[in-house]
Parts: sequence; C-alpha cells; structure tokens
Amino acid sequence: MLAKLLSATIVGVQAFPVEVEVYVGKTFSDQGAVVVGLPDAAVRESRDRVKAAVENSGFKHPDERITISLAPADLKKEGPLFDLPIALGLLQASSQLSLDKAAHTMIIGELALDGRIRPVHGVLAVTLAAKENGKRAVIVPAGNADEAAVVQGITIYAVRNLREVTDYLEGKSALAPYHTNGANHSTGNSEKYDLDFSDVKGQEGAKRAIEIAAAGAHNLLMIGSAGSGKSMLAKRIPTIMPPLTLDEAIETTKIHSIVGLLAPGSSLVQERPFRNPHHTVSDIGLVGGSMKLTPGEVSLAHNGVLFLDELPEFRRSTLESLRQPIEDCKVTITRASGSITFPSRFMLVAAMNPSPTGNKNDVKQGRVSAADTQKYLNRISGPLLDRIDIHLEVAPLKHKELIHPTPAENSAAIRERVIRARNIQLERFKNTRSIWANAQMTTKDVRHYIPLDEESKNLLTMALTELNLSARAYDRILKVSRTIADLSGQESVSSEHISEAISYRTLDRQMWG
Repeated sequence: MLAKLLSATIVGVQAFPVEVEVYVGKTFSDQGAVVVGLPDAAVRESRDRVKAAVENSGFKHPDERITISLAPADLKKEGPLFDLPIALGLLQASSQLSLDKAAHTMIIGELALDGRIRPVHGVLAVTLAAKENGKRAVIVPAGNADEAAVVQGITIYAVRNLREVTDYLEGKSALAPYHTNGANHSTGNSEKYDLDFSDVKGQEGAKRAIEIAAAGAHNLLMIGSAGSGKSMLAKRIPTIMPPLTLDEAIETTKIHSIVGLLAPGSSLVQERPFRNPHHTVSDIGLVGGSMKLTPGEVSLAHNGVLFLDELPEFRRSTLESLRQPIEDCKVTITRASGSITFPSRFMLVAAMNPSPTGNKNDVKQGRVSAADTQKYLNRISGPLLDRIDIHLEVAPLKHKELIHPTPAENSAAIRERVIRARNIQLERFKNTRSIWANAQMTTKDVRHYIPLDEESKNLLTMALTELNLSARAYDRILKVSRTIADLSGQESVSSEHISEAISYRTLDRQMWG
C-alpha cells in the first residue's frame, strides 16, 4: 500500500515542500526500509528511530519491504525533521492508520525512540513555506509551537508524541489549534542589558559618533590606543539600537532557527543580534558556506551588529570577503553542491590599535618603526575602509576623567533619540520596502532624498578635492549627514550636518595617506 504526506526541507534559509511517499511491499525483507531522494545521514538514520518509536507507541512495524521516497528527488534532504511524516506514512501504508485529516497539512518532527517528538530547526521557515504554498495547517513539535505560531493565517497543531498525532488523525481525541501572542512580540529595550553607556567615563565625542551610527545603521571603525575603551563602547551599542520591526524579527528568527540558535519554546528573536567573532575565524565561518551551505557570521548578524575587534589581526582574505556583503546586503555562496544566497544586512563595527604595539606615540618613542606601523595598517585595504561610513579616533582618558568622572548619559536616553531618528527614516522609506535606514540608500536614493544647497555643494567640493575622496565615500558622507539631520529633527540637510559627516572621513586619510 502507498501513503503520501507533505513535509519540507531547508536549503540555505528557505524551506521547500517535500512529498514523503511510503510504500510497504508484499514480500518479506530483512533489510528494513530504504530511503531514496538524496537523503543525508540523519535522514537515512530515521529508519531506525521510526521503527523503535512505532513499536514503543503500541503499533506494529511491518516486516515487508519498505520504500521511502522524498520528492523532488534532485533536492538534497537534511536533518531529522522527516521522522514524524515517515512514521505516519508507514502506519497508513501498513493499514494501521487513516491520514484523511492530514490532507493539506505539512508535517515535521524528530522522533525519540519512545515516541516522543523532539524540536527541530527551521520551523519558522517551514511554516512560512506552508502558508506560501496554500496549506491549511502545520503539525509541529510542541517545543517549536511558539515559533510556528508567529505566522498568521495558518493553523498550528503542537504535538508531544506519536500517539497524540495518531489519536487526532483517527478522531479518537481532539487537538486544539495552538495560539500564542508571539506575533505581537515585545521588542527589546535597553533595561534588559547589564551594560549601559552610563558606565563609560568621558568619550563624549565617541558616544556621539556611535549614536549617529546606530541611528542610521552606518558602519563604524574605532581607532585608539590599547585601553582607550573601544571594546567597552562597542559592547554597549546593542543597548541603544532601535527595536526590531516585525519583518526584521521574522527574517532574523528564520536564520537563527535554521542554525539552531533559537532556544526551544522561543517565538521571535527579541533583540538585534550582536555577533563578535574571534580574529581567527575562517572565511567560511565569516561569510558562510561549508559543505552544507550554512550561514556565516555576516548572516547571523543580519539586522544587527557585527563587531570585529582587533581588525588588523583578521586574515586579509577574510576581511576582503566582507566587501560584497557590506555593499549588497547579501552574500552568494557557490559550491559544487549548489549556489545559495544569504541575507547579510548588518551594521559593521570594527576596532583597532593605531600601531602593532598598541599605542599611537610608540613610533615617536622608538618602540616600533614607522615601516612596521604602516605594514600593520595596510592589513586593512583601501576598498574596505571606503565602505566604512564613520572613522573615529578614540583617545585615552585623562586622569581627571578617570578619577573624577562627570555623570554620563544612560543608554535609555540615547536610545530614545535613536528610535526617533529611525522612525523618521521608516516614514521616509515607507514606500520602499528594501530600505529601512539611511545606510541602505542607493546612489539614486541619495540624490532623491538629500537635495543640497549651494553652500553644501561648495563644502563637499572642497572636501573631495583636499581629501581625495571616492564617489563611494561621497555617497556615504551624504548618508551620514542625512542621519545627523534626522537626529536633530530637521527635514533638510545643511552644511553643518555635512561638515560633521566629513569630519568622520578624515582619520583614514591622516593614517593611511
């Protein structure tokens, strides 16, 4: 007898429908079940998990030849999420269960040997795929129910064990649709963090630049001597970031769910990601890839912050691999097994010392040669520097500021200003779905949204000439000036805003020449 059910597989950060066909033949076989359709090891091992779960749930595992087909056959299937549909198909194909109620329903779940249903990765992506393909319901593990229920307009059934599913399908017991308020998720706030900008003594100029960067999602490079507070400042940036919109939260949750970073029982990612990879990270670890074409750090930081501390210590090839994700807000990985595109819209925050010894004045004091310092700085290429909007020098604290600090503004106050500025941008770009912040504007958008008066044009002309700035740097200056104007609540960009934005592009010319 033949049984057919609908499930899904994950490719990259998307889910695709998979038809699970189970056929129980009439001849005896001591080979168990055969799985076809490009299954990986975890899928092939489902035969043993399903056999034990079926028998421990009070059913009989057939002795006949079993063929399990996962279609389309040319799409690679990975993970244990096919356990539950395979078990249900096996029971119907052996005339122990009717699956009439499972029509138009997508089913996923990993089976324990005793019949319990364990949570799986990528449930949000699967639920979205089910809705997009016109399915009426999704049966998911109870541990993933909150995540699945984020998607509106589709019925979610949360199940804990195989017997609970079979009783529902046979009509022996009712299974109520699962409901949650996960779609109306509570966005993050700075009060949840142990860190706060009020802990930072002095550094008012640095705080101002960081506020601008957070308000417009601009990339930021901090250069300063060891111990000047660069890492301390960077780690507090999440406390002033605006809350995730619902669309951003769903995008971010999809990625984190697929790679297993979403805790069981969670619905949506509540806070913007803050990723801080070590400088020994590989190219694949940073941008993604591997044999399974999994997302890298740039995608795990999607809609959040990617912090690279000790920037020159990263491998040159690793840093150069950032250029496409920064520019295109996505990264395309091509391997022999296929090609996949991951989203990577993140705010890059980088920190570095001005010399290999860590201090700016070490060249003058003879602790390091000028040639070694220049070699150290040249680990960062010009094209990468050009893609960073704000270059900031973080000066060491004076003794007076350290011993007798003045009261500092807390993160909540800064965050309020950032949210106001970001709301202005959301209103400005409301008819352009792909743009949610000033940093995401294209060259065409810059010309449209940032008209310049004659004084501003003259100021920019002088800066371009004296600093020898590129066309990319010109656009980024205008984007930063637009954010500065938004923070001050002004509709038009003035020469004052442009002057401040230009000041954040002079440091690289001073140090790199």
